[in-house]
Amino acid sequence: MTKTLIAKNAELQQIQTQLIHAEKVATLGQMTAGIAHEVNNPINFIAGNLNFIEQYFQEIVNLLELYQKYLPDPPSEIQNAIKTKDISYLLNDFSKIIQSMHLGTVRVTEIVSSLNKFSRYGEAGKKLANLHEGLETTLLILGHRLKSNAHRPTVKLIKEYGELPLIECYPGELNQVFMNLISNGIDAIEEIQKNQYFDEKFRHLGMIWIKTEAITEGVIIRIADNGSGISEANRTKIFDAFYTTKVIGKGTGLGLSIAYQIVVNNHRGKLSCHSTQGEGTEFVIELPIR
Repeated sequence: MTKTLIAKNAELQQIQTQLIHAEKVATLGQMTAGIAHEVNNPINFIAGNLNFIEQYFQEIVNLLELYQKYLPDPPSEIQNAIKTKDISYLLNDFSKIIQSMHLGTVRVTEIVSSLNKFSRYGEAGKKLANLHEGLETTLLILGHRLKSNAHRPTVKLIKEYGELPLIECYPGELNQVFMNLISNGIDAIEEIQKNQYFDEKFRHLGMIWIKTEAITEGVIIRIADNGSGISEANRTKIFDAFYTTKVIGKGTGLGLSIAYQIVVNNHRGKLSCHSTQGEGTEFVIELPIR
């Protein structure tokens, strides 16, 4: 009777996790797709008008050059204004501002594209996907967490990408796995850094490694960090639903459980964890080609 109750409890817990995961996927997909759509329209408007601004600016510069050519000695009031305003500097700086705005719109367009690729909202069924593209999209979204701040130095990212074939998978789901594992690595680095003084010479240098390789029947993705690590007792439970080693309010205990279900149940793959407390953690994802 007790074994039956335990089995039923585990089954209900798994169903609950799956329902939460499904809701999370739908909500995340709708949110990222909505943000991407809302940002895309105004950024396209700005990018399109920048071309006209650049064209009009050049026409004004050409007109000023004609005035200088045919009216080299304007009245003293105009000469004083030219000296006071430093027209040469203004024209040169205005051109640089336009170039910076062009770069900014390109960057925002890349982020919008990444949001769409990350969520893969609206896609049904498995697709042939480039896993490196998914990793890069995830890293772009997490870029702000890798940068230095008032509490810690920059987290160094090391990528060793092998030659991978296209994998038949649910790309949006695997992107969630990448997001969970990389975020966990950053959290572990911040955990080991939080009680140290902010001094580059003495501060723990956080590092994230991502390595991919093809094997005979599939691919392997390794995501490792040199953070706080996981004790052996906790390591046996980290894929359990609602189990977390983080402080209250920091984690839900669902990230790794959902990642495990995505890899193992939805993709017939393997997800394992190797860790030494105080030295870091490595997650290994194994996925079949088909």
